[in-house]
Amino acid sequence: MDGLRIGVLVPLSRPGWVEAGQQLLGGMELAVREINAAGGVDGRPVELLVRDTAADPQRAAAAVTELAGLQAAALAGEFHSVAARAAATQADRLGLPFLCSSAVLDTLTDHPTDVVARLAPAQSHGWRVYAEFLLAAGHRRIAVVTQGGAYWESGTRILRKRVSADGGSVVELGPADMPDALAASGASAVLLLTGFPEPAVPLVRAVRRDRRLSDVLIGAPAGQPEFAEWARLLGAEGAGVPFLRYLPERLDPSGARVADALRERLGGEPSFVAFEGWDTITVLAAMARSGNADWSGVRVTGSRGPIRFERVPGIGVWQWAWAPVQVADRDPAKPGRRQVLHTG
Repeated sequence: MDGLRIGVLVPLSRPGWVEAGQQLLGGMELAVREINAAGGVDGRPVELLVRDTAADPQRAAAAVTELAGLQAAALAGEFHSVAARAAATQADRLGLPFLCSSAVLDTLTDHPTDVVARLAPAQSHGWRVYAEFLLAAGHRRIAVVTQGGAYWESGTRILRKRVSADGGSVVELGPADMPDALAASGASAVLLLTGFPEPAVPLVRAVRRDRRLSDVLIGAPAGQPEFAEWARLLGAEGAGVPFLRYLPERLDPSGARVADALRERLGGEPSFVAFEGWDTITVLAAMARSGNADWSGVRVTGSRGPIRFERVPGIGVWQWAWAPVQVADRDPAKPGRRQVLHTG
């Protein structure tokens, strides 16, 4: 009997975020190993057809076309929003079901589609939670250092809308303006809406080492501090930088089992992206067993809670509304430990 082929899109080379891609793929591979050990999907082994997008929209779209030609039953994955948007557009054009694991940009497609669904919270939801965390902590004037691009520009708009509704303000700075412009801005917090490791790492060092900025909070809502490379490059200077992650405050017994298995497979603490990978394959396997390609009929117990998909106003794809959202950081007293600061 032929296997159930699932096409996988992940960034595994630069300029993509390689560690995120590895975590996403690791979670998927664990789910496949468990499903196949239990007899597969109706006796069919699950097979992953992995393609490296390198965060490149053209590579992502070409990979979708290739995977459709290889008779993939569905597509899974992607971390970068620009690549996910290109993949979603092509998947919709070809009628190939695509479950987007991690990318959060609200507008994955230009029009509503029944072909594409998403596990990660939309950016307008998660980044609003982050803005509420900043406001609750007393930050009313916030600087953002941004390189431009659809994802960062969208994030800036979300932050500005929520902060201004509470009487605050957001000022935009460029990487070349740092740190003098930040010192002159009067901001009590600066958010790094930039690539990683460049220029995020030197920006963190510049702020940490400038006495004028000793009381300024550094934030990274896109989640860079979640990953081991952040801690490896920045050490103690990378602690105390709040970021978004999509995990519950406590895993239930099923999620705790997955966490243990991920630690063993990945050789370290799994990021939220690894859980997204496991949940993605679990959902697609459940759909294949049911023989129903309708996202609205999905009812799955994921590693982070019950998963079902809805139509959310302003979101053109089927959406899990919502995966749990945390604001966390690396504990300054113990940078290897992540601590939850806020939930939403």
